[in-house]
Amino acid sequence: MQNKNFITVEITMNVTIQKAWEYFTLPTHITKWYFASDDWCAPNATNDLQLGGKFSTRMESKDGTIGFDFSGIYSAIELHEEISYILDDGRLVKNIFESKENTVKLTQTFEAENENTIELQKNGWQAILNNFKSFTECNENLKEILDIHKSIPKTTNYIH
Repeated sequence: MQNKNFITVEITMNVTIQKAWEYFTLPTHITKWYFASDDWCAPNATNDLQLGGKFSTRMESKDGTIGFDFSGIYSAIELHEEISYILDDGRLVKNIFESKENTVKLTQTFEAENENTIELQKNGWQAILNNFKSFTECNENLKEILDIHKSIPKTTNYIH
């Protein structure tokens, strides 16, 4: 039996745990961040977030020349704390969410595959988490700005 290698990547985001969880699990958000570089996209995603539920995210190059489905089955879910799953190829992935005030640390540990180097895998998964962090924080900052804008009284009288 071959020794299994596990890789860990992490981010810390300036958002609430509720928002981090929402952006990580809802397909409408997943399609906005689940790719490692700007020349890739995630055109669709499905997510049945429950023990034994299935998820799938289509990842492909924007020019459509290559792509694959990233999919698996959930093996553990603890609201706002953990999401673990088994990928279709049998590899394990564990996501741990740690909340502190208005920040969330997300630690992702995954079983390495045998086709690519450990460094390449680590860099790719880290890039996806970095996209997640950017998307999540930008969305929350935009919502704050819009809320402020909505609270500014509108005047209809103009002085000429």
